[in-house]
Amino acid sequence: MNGSHPSSGPSWPMTLAPFNGLLVLAWRLGLGHWMPLWSSLVGQVMILRHAVRKGGRHHRMPVHYALVDGEVYCLPMFGDRCGWHHQVNTNPEVEIWLPDSWWAGIAEEVTDPRLRIPLLRQVLLHSGLFARAAGLEPHGMTNEELAHATRHLRLIKILRTRPCTGPGGPGDLAWFWQVTTGVLFLILLLRRRKR
Repeated sequence: MNGSHPSSGPSWPMTLAPFNGLLVLAWRLGLGHWMPLWSSLVGQVMILRHAVRKGGRHHRMPVHYALVDGEVYCLPMFGDRCGWHHQVNTNPEVEIWLPDSWWAGIAEEVTDPRLRIPLLRQVLLHSGLFARAAGLEPHGMTNEELAHATRHLRLIKILRTRPCTGPGGPGDLAWFWQVTTGVLFLILLLRRRKR
């Protein structure tokens, strides 16, 4: 590794930003538990839900994450267009949709450099092809190189406070599969009767 990095630092490929909506939709359709099958490509992904300051509406976005000693650490996948990571101090309450669970939690930025780099490296190691797409080599970079290249990225820790259940979470659109199956079944029945 030569240690040379662009002065602007890494950034997730924004041309793929529409993929955000597809990943959120996959979770809402109940497909989130299948995401680990694709982790070598898209990385270890969860959905983070938080309140946007303007209008009080909620925003969902996929983030790369790593579980370290039972704690959740994350980075946005394609950049944070709504600036959520800037609001952590004023509005830290979030929800996270993991492939196997749904949690309410409190977000806080990891600022201690002794903790930040090793933890950030773990998230990048679990980011599939996206670390390389951002110009990062978490396997080969020294701590100093990684600190320099990611100095503008914010690593966020999610302290899970309680499990969530009920409507409005992952799988809230899973009824789509029942409707689709019913419609296809009716089409097959009608075709057989016409024969």
